[in-house]
Amino acid sequence: MANNVASNFTEKLMRKAMPYFESQRVLSKNVNTQYVEGEFGRDSGDFVSVTRPLDHAAIETSDGDLSSSTTSPIIAGKAKATVQDYITVYMDIKEANQALEYADQNRLTEIPAMNRLVTRLETNFAKFAMKNTSLLAGTVGTAVSTWGHVAGAAAVARSTGIPTDKLCCFLNPYAEVALADQQRGLGVNPQAGDANAMATIKENFAGMKVMTATTLGSYTTGTGADRAGTLSGTPTATYLAAKDSMTQTISVTAFQANLVVAAGETITVTGRNRLNLSTREQFLDAAGAAVLFSGTVTETVTLNGSGAGDLVITGPGIFESGGAYNTVASALTTGDIVTLGGAATTVIQPNLFWHKDAFTIASVPMERLSAQDTFFKTKDGLQVRCSQGSDIIANKQIIRFDIRPAFGVMNPFFAGKVFGTA
Repeated sequence: MANNVASNFTEKLMRKAMPYFESQRVLSKNVNTQYVEGEFGRDSGDFVSVTRPLDHAAIETSDGDLSSSTTSPIIAGKAKATVQDYITVYMDIKEANQALEYADQNRLTEIPAMNRLVTRLETNFAKFAMKNTSLLAGTVGTAVSTWGHVAGAAAVARSTGIPTDKLCCFLNPYAEVALADQQRGLGVNPQAGDANAMATIKENFAGMKVMTATTLGSYTTGTGADRAGTLSGTPTATYLAAKDSMTQTISVTAFQANLVVAAGETITVTGRNRLNLSTREQFLDAAGAAVLFSGTVTETVTLNGSGAGDLVITGPGIFESGGAYNTVASALTTGDIVTLGGAATTVIQPNLFWHKDAFTIASVPMERLSAQDTFFKTKDGLQVRCSQGSDIIANKQIIRFDIRPAFGVMNPFFAGKVFGTA
């Protein structure tokens, strides 16, 4: 087959390829996406800042006199979306020509480049989301096996004050198998060829859209039986300190010596209870017990020989007198018992739930490589570039598809991990 070097070849290829790109998306269709022209530099690691919403504390007085009261502070936090690496799929132009011919015959499944592009994008994002969730439903490491476990995630979300619209739950395919015997898990009529629709198990269960996802991330817990320790210092608990990163550094000790704490692991703090972020009141679980504060470790850390070190967790424990941004009923302090969820030396793949505005995937503008470039943006702002060029060393012509995303955390308290209960 002769090479096709028509000037509009990339444009023709993109017109056929992009519907398939759209049809393969699942996670990225259920998160805040945007195009951020002019906001990013060339180098990986640049970021765009998005202002977080303000909040205020309500004041009660017997006579309405506010002269002795303190006004709510105006503290504007900024969420940072960090630029990721380019994701690229490339091929010989002959292969691209064949893909275009198949597409002309409506055989869209013969464009594997788009499937690879979407799969890598969503796999990378799922790993990012796993490490930046704050909430916990169930017992870490226990499989989801009943619809009650799924409802538990919805209960955590509502009790925490997450808006009930745009709330999704993503399950391992084997969790879907466990739910298949229950009729409540049926009844979705998926649109043929659309991965997002086909992934939907239940459109509205306990206020959530329940879906299956094959791109969920995992982590491996460290070796050592002692997975409980204590805080060795009192962490900074002000909103001012946490407002931009929405993380908190906690110093711990008395864990297993040289324990490796993996990014994505869940910690809970005994005696420190969560607040509903709307009412700023404590809430109780099904057994009538206060729900403990939990957080997710964002970076892998190896503790020292005394089982001590600093952990960065997402979803900070904020506590200020009369604070409008408090997330815990009392401040974390030295001596509090800190527990890592799950057993040692275990691969754990959490199911996830989040509100659509918990995270953002921002599409970063890419520079033009040649006159044979074609750019395409989806309706929700993701940009894909298709470029045609020559490799004069290998004596061949190639086609490449590129996307460059940036991942950001808008609100870690709008997202969590889902497990079963022991």
